Amino acid sequence: MSSPVRLALLGCGTVGSEVVRLLHAQSADLAARIGAPLEIAGIAVRRLGRDRGDLPVDPALFTTDPLGLIKRDDVDVVVEVVGGIEPARGWLVEALRAGKSVVTANKALLAEDGAALHDAAAEGSADLYYEASVAGAIPLLRPLRESLHGDRINRVTGIVNGTTNFILSAMDATGAGFAEALEEATELGYAEADPTADVEGFDAAAKAAILASLAFHTRVTAADVHREGITEVTAADVASAKAMGCTIKLLCIAARGTDAAGRETVSVRVHPAMIPRSHPLASVGDAFNAVFVEAEAAGQLMFYGRGAGGAPTASAVLGDVVAVARNRLAGVRAASESAYADLSVRPMGEALTRYHISLDVADRPGVLAAVAGVFARHEVSIATVRQGPAGGGSDAELVIVTHVAPDAALAATVGELRGLEIVRSVTSVLRVEGGA
Repeated sequence: MSSPVRLALLGCGTVGSEVVRLLHAQSADLAARIGAPLEIAGIAVRRLGRDRGDLPVDPALFTTDPLGLIKRDDVDVVVEVVGGIEPARGWLVEALRAGKSVVTANKALLAEDGAALHDAAAEGSADLYYEASVAGAIPLLRPLRESLHGDRINRVTGIVNGTTNFILSAMDATGAGFAEALEEATELGYAEADPTADVEGFDAAAKAAILASLAFHTRVTAADVHREGITEVTAADVASAKAMGCTIKLLCIAARGTDAAGRETVSVRVHPAMIPRSHPLASVGDAFNAVFVEAEAAGQLMFYGRGAGGAPTASAVLGDVVAVARNRLAGVRAASESAYADLSVRPMGEALTRYHISLDVADRPGVLAAVAGVFARHEVSIATVRQGPAGGGSDAELVIVTHVAPDAALAATVGELRGLEIVRSVTSVLRVEGGA
């Protein structure tokens, strides 16, 4: 058996501590798979005196000098589970340029400036692996990066945030409002004390950028992703979706398309949407994640599992560690970044989608014709209309579902509707996906 492969672990929180435990519990199996034992050379933490319970590691391995640890000659692989943009970016660029392979779970950094990491990896002829950055333990990025490399992916649709999926699933199951479902998610540990990154879609947008980059061989950043959260989804929206045979999910959607000049483009967006209950993603409940991939030759593929948590994420981290360690022993490097397509990212206004619009309108003759005229002026075709009584005796509710149209035309339609005297309020606007 070869000499040990030595790891520098940056971070020892929820995920980092599980990495240490799995390394200890599976040391013999991991050594057999790699052809060499894995050893922890050091663990960089913020505070040395923190109680870490029964963590099976020598306390002498802890340090508050991550850069010094990275630069040590006896470190082969750097594992980063700290998160955030800086100082993590500087640490990883330093490691990669020095020829040390990097395994990271840092979705925010990859989505904001993955280019810096890939360029540093190319400069240092080092491996950069990041399976744990999207969908926890689900084997997803490597199939996109390797298994489907001989195919053409046309669309990726996913539920990639467990917190929002738990909240929306609870609203669907119980009829609760957003605030009540969020409170339950917080009590159960699914939501952070500050849930903004989850409920406003920032977490999902970062993951969408990573998925789109791999699927379409194009550098996509979080800034390219249209993002909307779930804070405006109401119990009435959920009930309306049920009436249509749908459920509401926070989706990340990345798809190929063409612009007005016929040039190929990609669109990447994150927003709540109604999907039919027959769709494979509709049954994904609780805090689970799932990603639905549509490829030309392989057809439809579904990846499903736990998308977060210490142990699932650590499982993905260790899978990458095994891969980079084996490459290092064999003297080879994994395939480099594939961004040859360099497709432009289409603005959200050009994305083709459908709207579900609920209106509180005056209950008098000519209202439906006036509303339909607004849709006609913006060249948006109406698929269905449902009318019923609203809260007031002189009001009525109109629920309109459109055919597919550019998002800009749909948004302009809603904007004009808000200005009509006969429209008391636009009570809800949701996109519809998946053929509902």
